[in-house]
Amino acid sequence: MSTNEWLARLSQHERLNFLLTNRIPRRAATLLMGWLSRIESPLVRDLSMALWQTFGGDLRLHEAERTQFTSVHDCFTRRLKPGARPIDWDADTIVSPCDAVVGAHGAVRGTEVFQAKGFPYTLLDLLGDARLADKYRDGTFVTLRLKSNMYHRFHAPCDARLDEVVYVSGDTWNVNPIALRRVERLFCKNERAILDLELDRRGGLMLVPVAAILVASIRLHCLPEPLRLTYRGPNRLQCNATFAKGDEMGWFEHGSTILVFATCEFALCGNVREGGVIAMGRPLLRAT
Repeated sequence: MSTNEWLARLSQHERLNFLLTNRIPRRAATLLMGWLSRIESPLVRDLSMALWQTFGGDLRLHEAERTQFTSVHDCFTRRLKPGARPIDWDADTIVSPCDAVVGAHGAVRGTEVFQAKGFPYTLLDLLGDARLADKYRDGTFVTLRLKSNMYHRFHAPCDARLDEVVYVSGDTWNVNPIALRRVERLFCKNERAILDLELDRRGGLMLVPVAAILVASIRLHCLPEPLRLTYRGPNRLQCNATFAKGDEMGWFEHGSTILVFATCEFALCGNVREGGVIAMGRPLLRAT
């Protein structure tokens, strides 16, 4: 199959994915998927994983720490073998927190960011916090999309501390490229968590994991319970977490998106290209 044929097939699949997932009750479908994925039945597991690989692509299970799973959820949240993702240890480099397809990226124009060409949103709409929006004014951003067949855990992009997680309850729109070109301010509508990291250097770095349909569950090691549709706790959660570069921070329970924001002390690395695939631990941003 040629590259053009593969891209055409991918585009058709994502268009169908958008049409199907956004014409069903998204919340109900997400809760159902969460329940179904945890059923520890060999029949349910094998059938679900067969369908998943047919429509989602190669799971690359040869990289996994183990290849036998009790449920689809167990496979979704799999760990990798030690050393499967080499970390760039250069102190001036911020690495990708996850495996991802690179989406929209570039300069934050004032406080305006783009989810796709012609589809802007503002930091205030996304974060709901004028102080944070001003902190990342005129900074840099990059959109990292974790496809459903990718490794779903995310890691610290540098040495950092985290004192608070801000949870924003929301919708569960599909976050594939078709949806981003059709649904205005999509990231500002979906379930998300805001992680403003404290660095031991000048500048700031913020991760915003955004949930999506069939996901809507973000698990952070620094919190006692997952952030999911059934969560009814406070939206500002205090924590006292310290991370070294590459430390595991948490995971999604399916594919989704992480928005990365950096202050003007950082610039995107030259290897970051829209549509390109980046592995966890590879260079993403560099101190200027």
